[in-house]
Amino acid sequence: MAQTIEGYTLGAAFAAHREKWEGSLEPEKLADLIIVSQNIFEIDPHKIGDTRVVLTIVGGRVVYNADTK
Repeated sequence: MAQTIEGYTLGAAFAAHREKWEGSLEPEKLADLIIVSQNIFEIDPHKIGDTRVVLTIVGGRVVYNADTK
C-alpha cells in the first residue's frame, strides 16, 4: 500500500518535474490533500473500494466536504 500511495503522490510529482513543490507533506511544499473515511494501511485490501473521500483541500481551501453534501 505504501508503494502505491507513493506512486500516486511523489511519483506523479516527480514525473511532472514538480517534486520540489508537490508530492509529499513537507515545509515549503503545497499541501493539497484528501482525508478518507478509513485507514487504508490497516484494512483488508479488498475493502479499499469502500473507502470514501471525506474532505479535499486544494490551495489551502476546502473544495469538498462530504458533511455538506
